[in-house]
Amino acid sequence: MNGSNGVWITGVGLASPLGYDLAQFTESLLAGRCAIQRVTKMQIEGHPSQIAAELKHIPRPTELDETFWQSCAPLEQLALWCVVRALQEADLWRQREAIRIGVVLGLGAEWPYFWERAWFAWEHERIAPHRPAALVVQRQNARIPQAPLVHRICDRLGIRGPRLTVAAACASGNYALGLARQWIRSARVEVCLAGGCDLPVTPLSMSCFGNLRALSRRNDNPQGACRPFDRQRDGFVMGEGGAVFVLESEQHARRRGAAPLAAIVGFGASSDASHLVIPSNDPHPTAEALRRALADARIAPDEIDYLNAHAPGTPAGDRCEARVIQLVFQEAAKRVPVSSTKSMTGHGVTAASALEAAVCIGALRAQAIPPTINLEDPDPECDLCHVPRQARPAKLRIVASNSFGFGGNNTMLILRRVA
Repeated sequence: MNGSNGVWITGVGLASPLGYDLAQFTESLLAGRCAIQRVTKMQIEGHPSQIAAELKHIPRPTELDETFWQSCAPLEQLALWCVVRALQEADLWRQREAIRIGVVLGLGAEWPYFWERAWFAWEHERIAPHRPAALVVQRQNARIPQAPLVHRICDRLGIRGPRLTVAAACASGNYALGLARQWIRSARVEVCLAGGCDLPVTPLSMSCFGNLRALSRRNDNPQGACRPFDRQRDGFVMGEGGAVFVLESEQHARRRGAAPLAAIVGFGASSDASHLVIPSNDPHPTAEALRRALADARIAPDEIDYLNAHAPGTPAGDRCEARVIQLVFQEAAKRVPVSSTKSMTGHGVTAASALEAAVCIGALRAQAIPPTINLEDPDPECDLCHVPRQARPAKLRIVASNSFGFGGNNTMLILRRVA
C-alpha cells in the first residue's frame, strides 16, 4: 500500500441537511437520522415523487460580505461556503493567495439549472421560446453568469492555480478527488481543493427522474422511502448538499504542521460503455474500477474495513452493485461491512460521492460504521455484509467509497486513517 508518497486530506467544508461541519454530519449519520421530508422549496403537487432531502439554508461565511453574497445564485453560495470552510479548517485561508492552489470541483449541473431558471423566466413573462433575443433580454433576470462557477470562485477568492470543472454525474466528486491527488503527486500544485456540490431539487430534475421511475414514490412515508438493498426498494430520493476537501502532499502538510483527517491511497475508474441511465448487466466493466483502486492502494479486498456503497435504492442499481462487489471481493464480500448512507442523506447527484467521501472520513475518525437505515428485508440478490438500521463500532483503518454515475461512470476511492 502507498505509504509516505500519499496525499493527505487536511480540511473539509460541507453542507448537508444533516449538518454543516464534519462532526455534526457524522453524529447525525451514526444516530441514524434521516433528512428526507416532503419537498417545500417548489410546487411539488403532480410530481410522481414529492420527497427529498432539501438543503434549506446555506450559511454565509463571515469572510464574504453580504452584498456580494446576495448577488450569488444558491449553487454558487453552496460552493463558496464549502471552499471557504475547507480552507479555514486546513488553516490555509490567510495563505490562499500565496500558495499555488488548484481547484477541481464537480459542478457539472450548474448550467442546466441556470437554463431551467431562464426558461421559467421566459414562460412567466410570456416570451416565445423560439425568439433568440429572449436569451439576451432575460440573461440578467435569470442571473445566468458568463463565466463558469469554478472560474468565479477562484477569481473571488484569489486562488491562482489550475482549475477544472468535472461533469461525471454521481461520480464527479470521486473523479475530482482522484484528479486532485494526481496533480499533487505530479507536483503540478502544492495544495488542491476538490469535491462536488449540487442542488438538484428543481422542477425539471424532479419531473425527469420521476418520469423515469428512478425516484421513490413513497410520498406518504418520507423517512422510510429510501431503502438501499431492501427487497421493497422502489427508487432513490433526491438529496442536496456539497463537500469540498483540501488535499496536499504528506511532505507539504508535515512542513507546516497540518493535522491529517485521512490519506487518499487509492482511486480507480472505468466506463460501462453501455446505456445512459440503465446499469449494465455485465459486472466486469464496473469491477475494473474497483480492481484498479485496490491495485493503486496495493491492498487486497479483505483489507478494507468498511465500504460505503453507491446503492441509491433503485432495484437495478443496487442489484448490479452487489454483483460487482461479490465479483471483486469474492469471499471477503461476506465479511467487509457495507452500508449506504443515501438512506439518510438522499442522493446528492453531482455532490453524492463528495459527501460520501466525508462519510468515510467521519467513520474513520469516529471508529464507527454508519448504517443503512430502512434495511428491514434484505434482498437475497444483494447478499453482502450489511450494517442495517443501527451504527456499529468498528476498528477502521482503511475505508472505501463506490460511486457509479449515469452514463456508466464508475469509481472507487480508498482512504486510510493516519495515526
